[in-house]
Amino acid sequence: MYIKLLYSLLLTAVITTASCQKKYEGPYQGYKNEGTHIEVFKTDGKYRITPYSDKIIETSFIPKGEVFDPESHAVTLIPIKNEIKIFENDSVLTMQTNGIEVHIHKDPFQISYIYKGRNLISEKDGYVKTDSIEILDFNLDKDEVIYGAGARVVGMNRRGKRLQLYNRAHYGYETHAELMNYTMPLVLSSKIYAVHFDNAPIGFLDIDSKRDNTLAYETISGRKTYQVIAGENWKDLIHQYTNLTGKQPLPPRWAFGNFASRFGYHSEKETKQVVAKFKKDSIPLDAVILDIYWFGKDIKGGMGNLEFLKDSFPDPKKMINDFKNQGIKTILITEPFVLTTSKKWEEAAEKGILGKDSLGNPYTYDFYFGNTGIIDIYNPKGKDWFWDIYQNYIKEYGVAGWWGDLGEPEVHPSDLLHATGSADEVHNIYGHDWAGLIHKGYQKHFADQRPFILMRAGYSGSQRYGIIPWSGDVSRSWGGLQSQTEIALQMGMQGLGYMHSDLGGFAGGETLDAELYTRWLQYGVFQPIFRPHAQEHIAPEPVFQDAKTKALAKKSIQLRYSMLPYNYTIAFDNNQTGIPLMRPLFFENSNTKEFDEMSFVYMWGDNFLVSPIVNPKVASVDIPFPKGANWYDFFTEKKFKGGAYTTITTAEDHIPVFVKAGSFIPMVAPIQNTEQYSTKEVILHYYQDQDVKSSFGKLYEDDGKTPNAYEKGKYEILNFKSNTTNEKLSISLTATQGMDYVVTDRKINLIIHNIDVAPKSVTVGKELVSFNWKETDKLLEISLDWNSAEIKNIDVLL
Repeated sequence: MYIKLLYSLLLTAVITTASCQKKYEGPYQGYKNEGTHIEVFKTDGKYRITPYSDKIIETSFIPKGEVFDPESHAVTLIPIKNEIKIFENDSVLTMQTNGIEVHIHKDPFQISYIYKGRNLISEKDGYVKTDSIEILDFNLDKDEVIYGAGARVVGMNRRGKRLQLYNRAHYGYETHAELMNYTMPLVLSSKIYAVHFDNAPIGFLDIDSKRDNTLAYETISGRKTYQVIAGENWKDLIHQYTNLTGKQPLPPRWAFGNFASRFGYHSEKETKQVVAKFKKDSIPLDAVILDIYWFGKDIKGGMGNLEFLKDSFPDPKKMINDFKNQGIKTILITEPFVLTTSKKWEEAAEKGILGKDSLGNPYTYDFYFGNTGIIDIYNPKGKDWFWDIYQNYIKEYGVAGWWGDLGEPEVHPSDLLHATGSADEVHNIYGHDWAGLIHKGYQKHFADQRPFILMRAGYSGSQRYGIIPWSGDVSRSWGGLQSQTEIALQMGMQGLGYMHSDLGGFAGGETLDAELYTRWLQYGVFQPIFRPHAQEHIAPEPVFQDAKTKALAKKSIQLRYSMLPYNYTIAFDNNQTGIPLMRPLFFENSNTKEFDEMSFVYMWGDNFLVSPIVNPKVASVDIPFPKGANWYDFFTEKKFKGGAYTTITTAEDHIPVFVKAGSFIPMVAPIQNTEQYSTKEVILHYYQDQDVKSSFGKLYEDDGKTPNAYEKGKYEILNFKSNTTNEKLSISLTATQGMDYVVTDRKINLIIHNIDVAPKSVTVGKELVSFNWKETDKLLEISLDWNSAEIKNIDVLL
């Protein structure tokens, strides 16, 4: 969490290469077609190979004497039926779908995966068991780049590392962190495929650490199951993976606003004063987060109270309701630990909702916050007990969101027993299933609300529970900032598109570094969640900064709010296709090899190129502009040609941000919180470029509150299309509505960039209209009314 911990936890199963091992080899002994899958028999066991689609194949090895375990904590997709084609000759058995083929070579036995003639990956020794671990290993091409394995700071290319799969916080990390809060059994390759090892217990991913072109998954126990996922391109690959493990629900729209947060607000009075300062300074605010002090006067001793401390918060219901009336939501922190000194210890012990020791007693142990037990969310009684607490605060107090902290779990002794297995067997899925507990509770009891679930730990597929991950207790330093794009880009590729950081940095620091703080918040504008947060000895909120720093922060926050239509639209794209909000440049140019390991520049949606400033006193930066497009400086309008590095002079009030030629960028005027948000007045920017003959854009709109609004028909999509010739620019506005959406009249302020000369005329439909052309900025402004039930055509005669 916040203070550097001395861990007492030691893994009882030390995973090493043991001298005593047995390879499961033997001649091919036939197969059986079971309709939904095939079984391939060997001397010492059998393979079960199941197609989920033409791009996803699941393979399980079941050693002789074991039975297939069908339970997956990650997969939600249902396998396809009756689409298996089998071909066999003397040397190879082939299982064929419309996409992936599985080749089972009989002697020597080997399984390989091919997608449309493209070799993806093959097993090496297959399944290997030692005295302490079980291994699945594979052959890698010598040049392929490997991503994944969760949140790490080891470079974009994970190759050459043996990475532990054991969720654990790394307090105060900077530019290197091999073990962090999200360790996921997933790898993705520059060859556009992924392998997901579908097994919960702890282990390692050895990604060619011996430099012998070998990928090995090592685990203490459990399923010997993996899925191979293929894609046509990077966007398709992420789409397929999130088809397998679930799509991220759209968060409530207020989640894209600004948060007031620190460790922590000690009282109702202090919390109200902070909110009042935002209002006084006219700095937009959507939510306030209450850390550990809402239930305890001190850091230690009170965890597990899970009720407002009346001395400090005498009337929390009124406070929360007053905030709500101002358009500000309240979020509470919770942890899975119940201290023996807490108010709920006796109740928790008596009701049997805690993890147990071998004798069936509550397992207690010491960690930083005190002597504790842990809630057993795998015990139905523990799950219900925990959810009842959440349910009460949602229903009776109006709490709008939840922060789940320490959910790795932070300290989780190996001999502690949960209802479904040992600590080591469920450790990596605890945060995932905790988020699932809350998500499913909302679906059952608050079906009209979108949950907000901020979680420090999770697992493959956690995105389907609406999890909002953050990058842990990062150092409040330039080194801490430098690592954030790598973490966010990697996690977005692994399905968790809302990975973000404590803006400004969390841990340490003696005094405020105003430049660092400013640059971090400027980066936050183009990051999924905008949430300054830190240890309280240096205030993280902009309202407590000096006049200059506050003004710069306010400008960033106002820009964040103006970009809500664009940001909410790319969030909708994530919801529908799994594509992350932050994307590596190789998503744009997959054939540009120098982009394969680059994280200092990234795409924000399809249209923005962003380069955070992560060092002090930087006068200029070199920007690699992706080829195939021209790019325009978002702040100065200057044009840059793609396909080359260009040196850019930096500015104090923003980081380098560029817009792809041909982009439509919908925006709104600044607002004070998302309760004021409306698309009845839209500022629509179009970046005209003679090299772009046609282009498309959109704006997604719903009420920002209803779960699955799109699927329920409670939405509208505004579509923008351009066509350019030497003589004319034509823009058409159309819309598609859901069955349960009421069309509205809108005012559109269309701003067309890069218009070198005054237009000869502008027509909207058949009517000549007035316009404003700004010669200095090369901007053309056209104001029009639009009822989206109609098509609106704008023609600019050049």
